[in-house]
Amino acid sequence: MTRSLAFLCGVLGLAVLVCLPLVLTPHQLHVAFQILLFGYLTYCWNILGGFAGQPSFGHALFMAVGAYTSTVLLLNFGVSPWIGMIAGAMLAGLLGLFIGYLSFRYGIRGTYFGLVTVAFTEIARIVALNVPAIGGALGLYIPIQSNSFWQLKFVDKTAYYYVAVVFLLLVLAVTAWLERSPTGHKLVAIRENEDAARALGVDVIRYKLFATALSASMTALGGTLYAHYVTFIDPNSLLNLNMALEITIYSIVGGVGTLFVPLIGAAFLLPLADAVRSALGQSYAGIHLVVYGAVLMAVILYLPEGLFGLIRALRTAREPSNAARGTTAAAVKEVAP
Repeated sequence: MTRSLAFLCGVLGLAVLVCLPLVLTPHQLHVAFQILLFGYLTYCWNILGGFAGQPSFGHALFMAVGAYTSTVLLLNFGVSPWIGMIAGAMLAGLLGLFIGYLSFRYGIRGTYFGLVTVAFTEIARIVALNVPAIGGALGLYIPIQSNSFWQLKFVDKTAYYYVAVVFLLLVLAVTAWLERSPTGHKLVAIRENEDAARALGVDVIRYKLFATALSASMTALGGTLYAHYVTFIDPNSLLNLNMALEITIYSIVGGVGTLFVPLIGAAFLLPLADAVRSALGQSYAGIHLVVYGAVLMAVILYLPEGLFGLIRALRTAREPSNAARGTTAAAVKEVAP
């Protein structure tokens, strides 16, 4: 029954996502696209930071690898972004393996691994600023004059929304597989107690490298979609700490290591930030970042398991009361004549 109910909820949710653009204004559609895209990126981060327990602050780097690879191939060689994003995913996966091996081979993990990813992101930003072949500090512009599915160019932004829906379904499928597979169980064991997992025979380095490569590759796919949606990329907008922290914050606020909760963080924070920018952005530039910080501190202090932990606690609190009412009713029925 529970599985049937979950399937029905999934079908209804998909139907809502498909029909949503019909009732949204252009600005609301933009916010909805952001929720889907950053929800996707948050799930990608969750593979490494949630399941494997290795918090990364460098996913902006993997996102930039995908964006730059597909854009350079399109502008210079006419290669379709659908092919370019695969090339970008492969490069990001290799880069993730390189960073992961350097870190995990020498026992760097947890927060220190996060600092390593920050360092590599900053190195990449400096390199990108000084390489004219990829646009340098001026960046790269993707002209869109007509619709072309093969070149991932759409005048109507609604098409990008539906592409983001497909991306989200893809990463949900991967996350569901990890939740149920032996690989995912071993990653969770590593997250909970790495030394105990190693003592039980789990190849810790191998599985952490797998999580890093998978997370990096899928993040690069999202980078390609982002680049073609905004039509302009440059090192300072992609390879910056704000982008990496946003992806991380959405996952922490929603809750890490589970199937649906990373999307909760993006669905909660992005509309909130948009509303704050609309109300106060002209007077207080960057006020949405203050809101992010306040929400993050509140979650860390009072909701360490994220919004999903709050939902689960409320549901658990209701169950004893329901059980108590059931027990009382049974007792009354038993003593009744």
